[in-house]
Amino acid sequence: MCACAAVSSSRSRQRRGLCVVGAELSAPGTPAAEGVGELSAGAVPPARPDTLSPWERVPFARPLMRAAALLRGPGSRLLRASSGCWCRRFWAAPGEAAAAAASPGSGARSPFDRQLKRKQKNWAALQPEPAKYNYLREEVGGRVADRVFDITRTFRLALDVGCGSGYIAQYLNKETVEKLFQVDMAENALKNTMETEIPTVSIVADEEFLPFKEDTFDLVVSSLSLHWVNDLPRAFREIHQVLKPDGVFIGAMFGGETLYELRCSLQLAELEREGGFSPHVSPFTDVTDLGHLLGRAGFNTLTVDTDEIQVNYPGMFEVMEDLQGMGESNCSWNRKPILHRETMLAAAAIYQEMYGSNDGSVPATFQIYYMIGWKFQESQARPAQKGSATVSFGDLAKINSLISREKK
Repeated sequence: MCACAAVSSSRSRQRRGLCVVGAELSAPGTPAAEGVGELSAGAVPPARPDTLSPWERVPFARPLMRAAALLRGPGSRLLRASSGCWCRRFWAAPGEAAAAAASPGSGARSPFDRQLKRKQKNWAALQPEPAKYNYLREEVGGRVADRVFDITRTFRLALDVGCGSGYIAQYLNKETVEKLFQVDMAENALKNTMETEIPTVSIVADEEFLPFKEDTFDLVVSSLSLHWVNDLPRAFREIHQVLKPDGVFIGAMFGGETLYELRCSLQLAELEREGGFSPHVSPFTDVTDLGHLLGRAGFNTLTVDTDEIQVNYPGMFEVMEDLQGMGESNCSWNRKPILHRETMLAAAAIYQEMYGSNDGSVPATFQIYYMIGWKFQESQARPAQKGSATVSFGDLAKINSLISREKK
């Protein structure tokens, strides 16, 4: 595990009197509750010109139909289209497989309630000031965008899996990405996407069941979304399938050490007050498994690195409030429905005692895994054969004399 990285943000953030700039972040929050956002979708426009309705004859109708042609399966429906803006929204029905994966009888293969997660994210997007909770997603989204800029090419068609409100898109430009498809399971988040200079198409779909044809995108990105996926190997295979040969996947997801302070405090408090504990922080993927999963999905030339962001809060309750505001509440099937008041107070005291700072604040650590994987193509550079090297590592100290000798 590497040392805690300083957050490269020039903006300061204020949270109830606690202002932290640079290596630490702080942000406001409000108590959360589950909210339900229901879809309101129309039918796919008919293809025959003589049956077109008046709205289909407007100038943006044909680009809409071209975008819809990239969707696979007969269940695609138009969610919303509005003239005068770059963003076009579609609803892609994930099919019966998605409904089956969300059922509580799925067992250990489906640890998360995806329908509850959708409700949590929709509720968070409907809050009066949802941008107050975006500090972590914006920071990680910027770091993913930096990795996109490191690749010196222009991507004609890109896909953002689990885009939320467009935390990666706001940093991209037309010189890097010509057109971006944004996919998220929460339609309310897509209705409040951030401004970006590149054309975007927003599609409501499950990250586990991408509704696109094979070999469609030059670039796929994802930021802080895949940790809620029930079948992560399948999600990686879906991403690999929609990538074109020589396409690249760049993603970020929470790691196993995320919120270890909160996890330990709640466990110790429950053991003391109730004689046992249940999971209140969802399970995360280990970094040693991530590379194997990407390799099994078909990616090559893999790069996986880990980073940590530490955010300071006034107390444990503010940590939990902000997690709810981010839409990151626990949605595990085996979660405990309630936490007793005495247990919560004991956990807050343990959190402050074990991890509290001299100024009274408490830290919350977020471990981030960044991953890069390429889809194979014959023209890609390959590693040299074993034993084909002509210079030993022991001769690195003599590198200057070797170079001058070759020039002669």
